[in-house]
Amino acid sequence: MSIIAEDSAVIVKTRELCSQIASDPKFLSLQQSVERFLSDEGARLQYQSVHERGEELHQKQHAGIQLGAAEIREFEAAREALFDNEIAREFLTAREQLEKLQKEISKYVGMTLELGRVPNADELAETGGGCCNEGGCGCSH
Repeated sequence: MSIIAEDSAVIVKTRELCSQIASDPKFLSLQQSVERFLSDEGARLQYQSVHERGEELHQKQHAGIQLGAAEIREFEAAREALFDNEIAREFLTAREQLEKLQKEISKYVGMTLELGRVPNADELAETGGGCCNEGGCGCSH
């Protein structure tokens, strides 16, 4: 039998993990925040506008174009207004928490596959993640 067969012990345990995640009250709360955001057209449009403007400014900076003080102020004001929107703010928090959960689970599984055993706390701490371990972010870690 294949390790990835539907009835293999690994897949059965993986489904159990997924079931545990899907029924966790904190996870359900995060999902509700995402669903609330997705059903609110105003919050979605506000988020999209801020996100697109941020991308434009980033592209200009990357191209070596100096950003004007007015466009920076406008972007910061739009960003603050986005964070003042409770639905958008809860969505952003939920998205961040869900991404952290996914990364943490991936880290455990990835290290287990690399090491051939469950990693210990010290090994997990050493992998920190983020841009520093992926190289080239310029941070001082």
